[in-house]
Amino acid sequence: MSISIEVWGEYACFSRVEMKVERVSYDVMTPSAARGLIESIYWHPGMRWIIDRIHVCAPIRFTNIRRNEVKDTVNARKVKKTIEKSGEPLYLATSDSIQQRASLVLTQVHYVIDAHFEMTDKASPGDNPGKFQDIIHRRLAKGQCYQQPCLGVREFPAHFRECQQKPPCPEELRGTKELGWMLLDLDYTDPADIRPIFFRGVLHDGVLEVPDPAAQEVVR
Repeated sequence: MSISIEVWGEYACFSRVEMKVERVSYDVMTPSAARGLIESIYWHPGMRWIIDRIHVCAPIRFTNIRRNEVKDTVNARKVKKTIEKSGEPLYLATSDSIQQRASLVLTQVHYVIDAHFEMTDKASPGDNPGKFQDIIHRRLAKGQCYQQPCLGVREFPAHFRECQQKPPCPEELRGTKELGWMLLDLDYTDPADIRPIFFRGVLHDGVLEVPDPAAQEVVR
């Protein structure tokens, strides 16, 4: 069962995994970001979203900004000590951990996400594709979501609606444009060894075709 969702926003940042300090966005939305955005609108253990293609409906524009970020994380050892009632407080003092980082982000983005879902073994006897399809159509029509969909990071919220007619391809994106290696998703087959999956992104007239994770061109 397929669906087309139109999303847009003022800023977006789909961070390149090879950049460890400063955030630098990919040229277009990644399939994993698209899946996360749709799951924030509707998710159920009995279904799994699969991204088919991403239509880039606005020219690719970058801008530099500076953002406040918290540099520290709560580590597992500290959590364990707190659980064992060591008396050590479990929190982050953002005023002590905050720092400014430069980010190269996208601006004035506009996408159409083509996706479909498959049933999983966690579906209950009363679940069926038609039921899920009706729910997602209803939630899109009402603008409902479990949490605010975002464009890569929480600070950049996404507007969304069901796509009735795809916008035309921007003139500068016509033809073929190589995007290089892009993050496809994460492989959770082995929870103890979660691995990233990459593919070579190519825009054809503003459309990014998303390969199947089992395809030969996908690299783990």
